[in-house]
Amino acid sequence: MADVPDEDSPELSDAQFLQLKPLREVLPDLNMGKQRITIMLDTAVVNAYKAKAGGRGYQTLINETLRRGLLADSVKEALREVLREEKSS
Repeated sequence: MADVPDEDSPELSDAQFLQLKPLREVLPDLNMGKQRITIMLDTAVVNAYKAKAGGRGYQTLINETLRRGLLADSVKEALREVLREEKSS
């Protein structure tokens, strides 16, 4: 499976790799602690996360899922920016 090219994750050149920034610079608020909020979620979503969490807290699992999504979006945007810069030069 590792040999299958991934169009969403192309190999980076050395120049592109050098342009990458540390995650703490891209998302400085990521490790700023936690904030209590009230949020409405579909019952099916809550039940699925409770079942998936098992003995752990389902809210922690939801937070981890949201964090991974945020990180993935940031990485994709950073790669797009690098590719745009490479294309324009």
